[in-house]
Amino acid sequence: MKAMILAAGLGSRLKPLTDNCPKVLLKAGPYTLLQFAILKLRSYGYNQLIINVHHHAQMVKDYLAGNDNFGRNIAISDPTDKLIDTGGALQKASCFFVDGNPFLVSKADLVSNINLNAYMASHIQSQAMASLSVRNRPASRYLLFDSEMNLCGWENPSTAEKRIARNSESMQPMAFSGIHAVNPEIFSHMSDGKFSIIDTYLNLASDHQIKGITDTSNLWADAGKPHSLLEASEIAARISF
Repeated sequence: MKAMILAAGLGSRLKPLTDNCPKVLLKAGPYTLLQFAILKLRSYGYNQLIINVHHHAQMVKDYLAGNDNFGRNIAISDPTDKLIDTGGALQKASCFFVDGNPFLVSKADLVSNINLNAYMASHIQSQAMASLSVRNRPASRYLLFDSEMNLCGWENPSTAEKRIARNSESMQPMAFSGIHAVNPEIFSHMSDGKFSIIDTYLNLASDHQIKGITDTSNLWADAGKPHSLLEASEIAARISF
């Protein structure tokens, strides 16, 4: 099985920790964030991984080489010259997913005990083009879903910005958790360049199935901020591979 780890972020909210170190090599409990992401995917049978890098890219490459890629087949996607956002990163890696099978995408700073097998099984059963892991939690921005968990829109409550992609009488806001299950047919709807994968999902939502899958796992943290890195460290210390 194949998966992509998004590991190119600058880690701006974690400065000064990320001034001389990529965010993905910061420690969360006994693991680096990248190590946790790889070992979690490995524990669910993902044996072919591609990791995109940018900030301190060579440090990430050296770290992987020094740990024999943690026993996985790992390819590197390296748009070091510029950041191309999540959609651009996925499109750049499209040649990795030519076997026609659904694949997983996960950001590297997510620490949780989500069951990836159950998640992928739900995606395959739905026959959706993409299924997004979402949680009912406070967030600065939300994805909007109808009663059948079809993606309908996006909103930023603090600015009152809202984008509706699919009309529904009622829409529930859910926070994206950074894991996607994706069918490779999505690449035919993407172009090169810098863009957010969320924009792609919203563009497709009106006439394609883009689903939300509610993540109710009891251990979850996004390690993108100092306080949540501490929380992620506490959670990671409770998980072994």
